[in-house]
Amino acid sequence: MRPYLLKGHERPLTQVKYNREGDLLVSCAKDHQPCLWSSEDGRRIGTYEGHNGAIWTCDITWESDRLITGSGDQTIRIWDLPTGKELFQIRHGEPCRAVKLSAGERFLAATTDAFIESPPGIHIYNFAENVEDQRSTPVNAWTVPKGRITRIFWTDCNRKVITSHDYGILRRWDVETGQMLQEVQVHEDAIQDMQMSPDETHVITASLDKTARLIDIETFTVLKVYKTGRFVQSAAISPLFDHVLMGGGQDASQVTTTAAGAGGFEARFFHKVFQEEFGRVRGHFGPVNTVAFHPSGRSFTTGGEDGYVRLHHMDLDYFTTKFF
Repeated sequence: MRPYLLKGHERPLTQVKYNREGDLLVSCAKDHQPCLWSSEDGRRIGTYEGHNGAIWTCDITWESDRLITGSGDQTIRIWDLPTGKELFQIRHGEPCRAVKLSAGERFLAATTDAFIESPPGIHIYNFAENVEDQRSTPVNAWTVPKGRITRIFWTDCNRKVITSHDYGILRRWDVETGQMLQEVQVHEDAIQDMQMSPDETHVITASLDKTARLIDIETFTVLKVYKTGRFVQSAAISPLFDHVLMGGGQDASQVTTTAAGAGGFEARFFHKVFQEEFGRVRGHFGPVNTVAFHPSGRSFTTGGEDGYVRLHHMDLDYFTTKFF
């Protein structure tokens, strides 16, 4: 089946994310305006206008009623998801790189980049059920050692968070004290993306060392390594099969001098256990910056440096073929 080609951005994509039910898809890019799409037919439902910088990150509430975005314009914004109305704004002195709601959505974790003399930081906010009660003062905040924080996730019943960083490092933090509990270098270069498995027992990381790695969330032990020979910008774990999806390609600065086939601008499928590649899906004209599986595992989405979002529904062969 041919993919839906979604054109709502003028600049490179940074993240694509499904809501819990999988009927909605949010795309973020460097052009300041997140877009909301139907994941069934690729129809654009709305655009969220207000940011003045690249949108690096987003999260969606359990009931799909609110969207949280973090931007290079030094703000975190909370939106009404159906209407696109801005409900609340949290302003920082530094660009915001990652946001994540806790289990139960009582808290919001956000990270900021190093900026001028400010080091990178982690900020924990109360996330109010009623937006009228929302506050912009964090309940806890702390700075971290050098290295941009690319993703953050809650673990251990919201008592801890884990973060991925430049320099290939994963760290675990105590939310109440801000103390670093664990630090392990799992990659040889920057981690560009980290996504959680559906059962929250392990994560997959994508790195500029040209690998993606499956990592145990309790010990930070590397369980599997998937080698591509190209930069890996994003990776996701299938909720349906033992498959992982990766996107990347040659450095974006060299795209104009590289053919699409030679640049490795494909979505690539690997078996999660055997670490063998079994499929590629072409289409983008530049590096694939972000990938996501539909919550059902029956479709997936990619966002590229070329500004396009490609929504793919799996063919019947995908469900009937034994790849290994």
